[in-house]
Amino acid sequence: MVQCTRTRVDASFAALSDATRRGVLEQLGRADASITDLAEKFHMTLTGMKKHVGVLEQAGLVTTAKVGRVRTCKLGLRRLEEEAAWIESYRQLWDARFDELGQVVEELKRKEMIDERKNRN
Repeated sequence: MVQCTRTRVDASFAALSDATRRGVLEQLGRADASITDLAEKFHMTLTGMKKHVGVLEQAGLVTTAKVGRVRTCKLGLRRLEEEAAWIESYRQLWDARFDELGQVVEELKRKEMIDERKNRN
């Protein structure tokens, strides 16, 4: 299993667990946006959007900069390599389990066909 910094991975998955926050990341992947723009796009209050952006910022997925009265958000520098590695390790585990299950099913089918041939004779 891949070992990750738990607090970092936990913060990322907590941030990504919310559909609005995932939407914010998608939006910021297209272009930087102010909190006001994001709040309007997601039909939220400024306070609500600030909270979502704060969670993303704590996870390192978003950075903000205030220029005058406008706080602009953009994707953070942090990529999700650790999280992707964690997911990949479990994908490999499940693939191996499903392969084993497939082998069991094939063996049972083979035995069933042999039994059917014996019963016909």
